[in-house]
Amino acid sequence: MAQAAAVAKPPAPPRRRRASATPRRLPYLLIGPAALLMLGFIAYPVISVFYYSLQHYNPTKPWRDGYAGFDNFVKIFTDDPMFWDTLVFSAKWVFVEVGLQLLFGLALALIVNQTFVGRGIGRAMVFSPWAVSGVLTSAIWVLLYNSQTGITRYLADMGIGEYGTSWLSDTSTVFSAAVVADLWRGVPFFAILILADLQSVSKDLYEAAEVDGASRLKQFWHITLPHLKDAIILSTLLRAVWEFNNVDLLYTLTGGGPAGETTTLPLYIANTSVDAHDFGYASALTTVAFVILLFCSIVYLRLSKFGGENK
Repeated sequence: MAQAAAVAKPPAPPRRRRASATPRRLPYLLIGPAALLMLGFIAYPVISVFYYSLQHYNPTKPWRDGYAGFDNFVKIFTDDPMFWDTLVFSAKWVFVEVGLQLLFGLALALIVNQTFVGRGIGRAMVFSPWAVSGVLTSAIWVLLYNSQTGITRYLADMGIGEYGTSWLSDTSTVFSAAVVADLWRGVPFFAILILADLQSVSKDLYEAAEVDGASRLKQFWHITLPHLKDAIILSTLLRAVWEFNNVDLLYTLTGGGPAGETTTLPLYIANTSVDAHDFGYASALTTVAFVILLFCSIVYLRLSKFGGENK
């Protein structure tokens, strides 16, 4: 008697449980409160600035307060020569400071990247000025430039210059004096970023270049600089924005003087809002400065091809 062989069916695979949505959402739930808090601290001031830029708002003259429309912006571009003067000086200040800081920072990074006795102490000394606040930096250099106890006093003792000379009160020397003070604080920033990127350059590239007979200059030009491209672009952009918004050092060092020679656009905005209490006009100036920085940053990143491949 033929019997049909029973075909054993394989056991059905166990059903997969649906992954709980909670573990996947947990990171977002954890960072959500902090993100909302940061958004509030950033969004509210920005929106307030845009709002007050369209207002006449001066607490000392409340009878003039009210909607201004674009009157503040028209005044900026047609009836405020101080705006153009401070904008030109801001561009000059950023160009000189960022250029010199990059040059000296690159040189320092290349030096401390070498192997020598006491390299750790040398790096600490090079990077230490970056830890000093802008106001404290200004206080240090105010003492150094003091006409009675500072550098000029010792130079006069050696027969260089005259007693009582103050570089910060002379229109012919104040810019150079302010540049040197800010260089002392800004150069370590470039040195830190560039040194960090230098550490990632493969030594095999330099060894291969030496075998091919490449000089130190050619190695620097064809190996080091291309590798540092993105680090240099990012550091110069960040430092340019910070230098443009530099208020603490110049305000403490020179107060924008003498005769407005060192007044940047942000310092002019600070004086307009804090001293003149014209918050509406100061907000309009801030909006214009924001648009200028945003436009220049986008153009710089496009022209420099940040993040692109090195050819």
